[in-house]
Amino acid sequence: MKVLVTGGAGFIGSHLVERLLNESVIKKIVIVDYCKNGVENIKHLLGNKKIKLVKLNIINLKKNNKNFKSIDCVFHLAAIIDMSSSINEPLSYYNTNVVGTLNALEAMRHHNINKIVYAASASCYGITQKTPISETSKIQLNFPYAFTKYSAEQLIDHWSKVYGINYFSLRLFNVYELKSMMSSSYNSVINIFLKQNLLKKPLTVVGDGNQSRDFVNVKDVCEAFVKAFKSNKKNKIINIGSSKSVKIIKIAKIISNRIFFLPKRDGEANSSRANISKAKKILNWKPKINFIHDIKQTFNNKKNQK
Repeated sequence: MKVLVTGGAGFIGSHLVERLLNESVIKKIVIVDYCKNGVENIKHLLGNKKIKLVKLNIINLKKNNKNFKSIDCVFHLAAIIDMSSSINEPLSYYNTNVVGTLNALEAMRHHNINKIVYAASASCYGITQKTPISETSKIQLNFPYAFTKYSAEQLIDHWSKVYGINYFSLRLFNVYELKSMMSSSYNSVINIFLKQNLLKKPLTVVGDGNQSRDFVNVKDVCEAFVKAFKSNKKNKIINIGSSKSVKIIKIAKIISNRIFFLPKRDGEANSSRANISKAKKILNWKPKINFIHDIKQTFNNKKNQK
């Protein structure tokens, strides 16, 4: 089999490519990525004969692009992901996240590719008052980023109905990986904390830090993508999270005793926790890595090494 990963040089995409190399049925992995931040995440993979890197901005993808020829499945992860900056750059987000998805779907249609696994976002749930959050929870698109990621999901669903393209849309909660995130451009609270700690700066906590988030390890996320790829089920929207919620202040205190509090931002959810019963039932998937154990182990080891 031959698969294509858009955004395969990014944080999640690079981990997914590495995981896909373990699948003997996959003989070729085509990575389509703008490589705006270079190829640091995948440089150790580029010598593998299974890998082909195509440096291309998905905005400029044409439907007859030859790299889509004979592809069995597209993993679509290419996107601009920083939620707050989407307020100032909505057009860039729309072009990459929505038009880019449309371009990928049209390339699939042109080359008769009938399966896509999409990295959707749990940001579509907005400021949810009730947790855990299920796939039927109210959609609240509070940021342009959330609008574009959800719009892309709607595009994929529409193309499935009109053109028979099968899909899995995995709504990812807060994806992390402690080692690689220190050098990653992936913008999340964990990423920010790790970089601040590395630079020996105080950790900046927004509000009182009692807001909580659902953190899921990137390795577990990649397993969900692989299970979706292997599944015979069709056209499913599924939450991918840990089903546990952790307070930001608790995380900060594990990492450092130097904490600086910032004013609370408008439009930020107080709590986020995924209902993953659908993932368990349809994909036979659940996370294996416990976030708090992972972060305690990492930082206890570092303290012991000093």
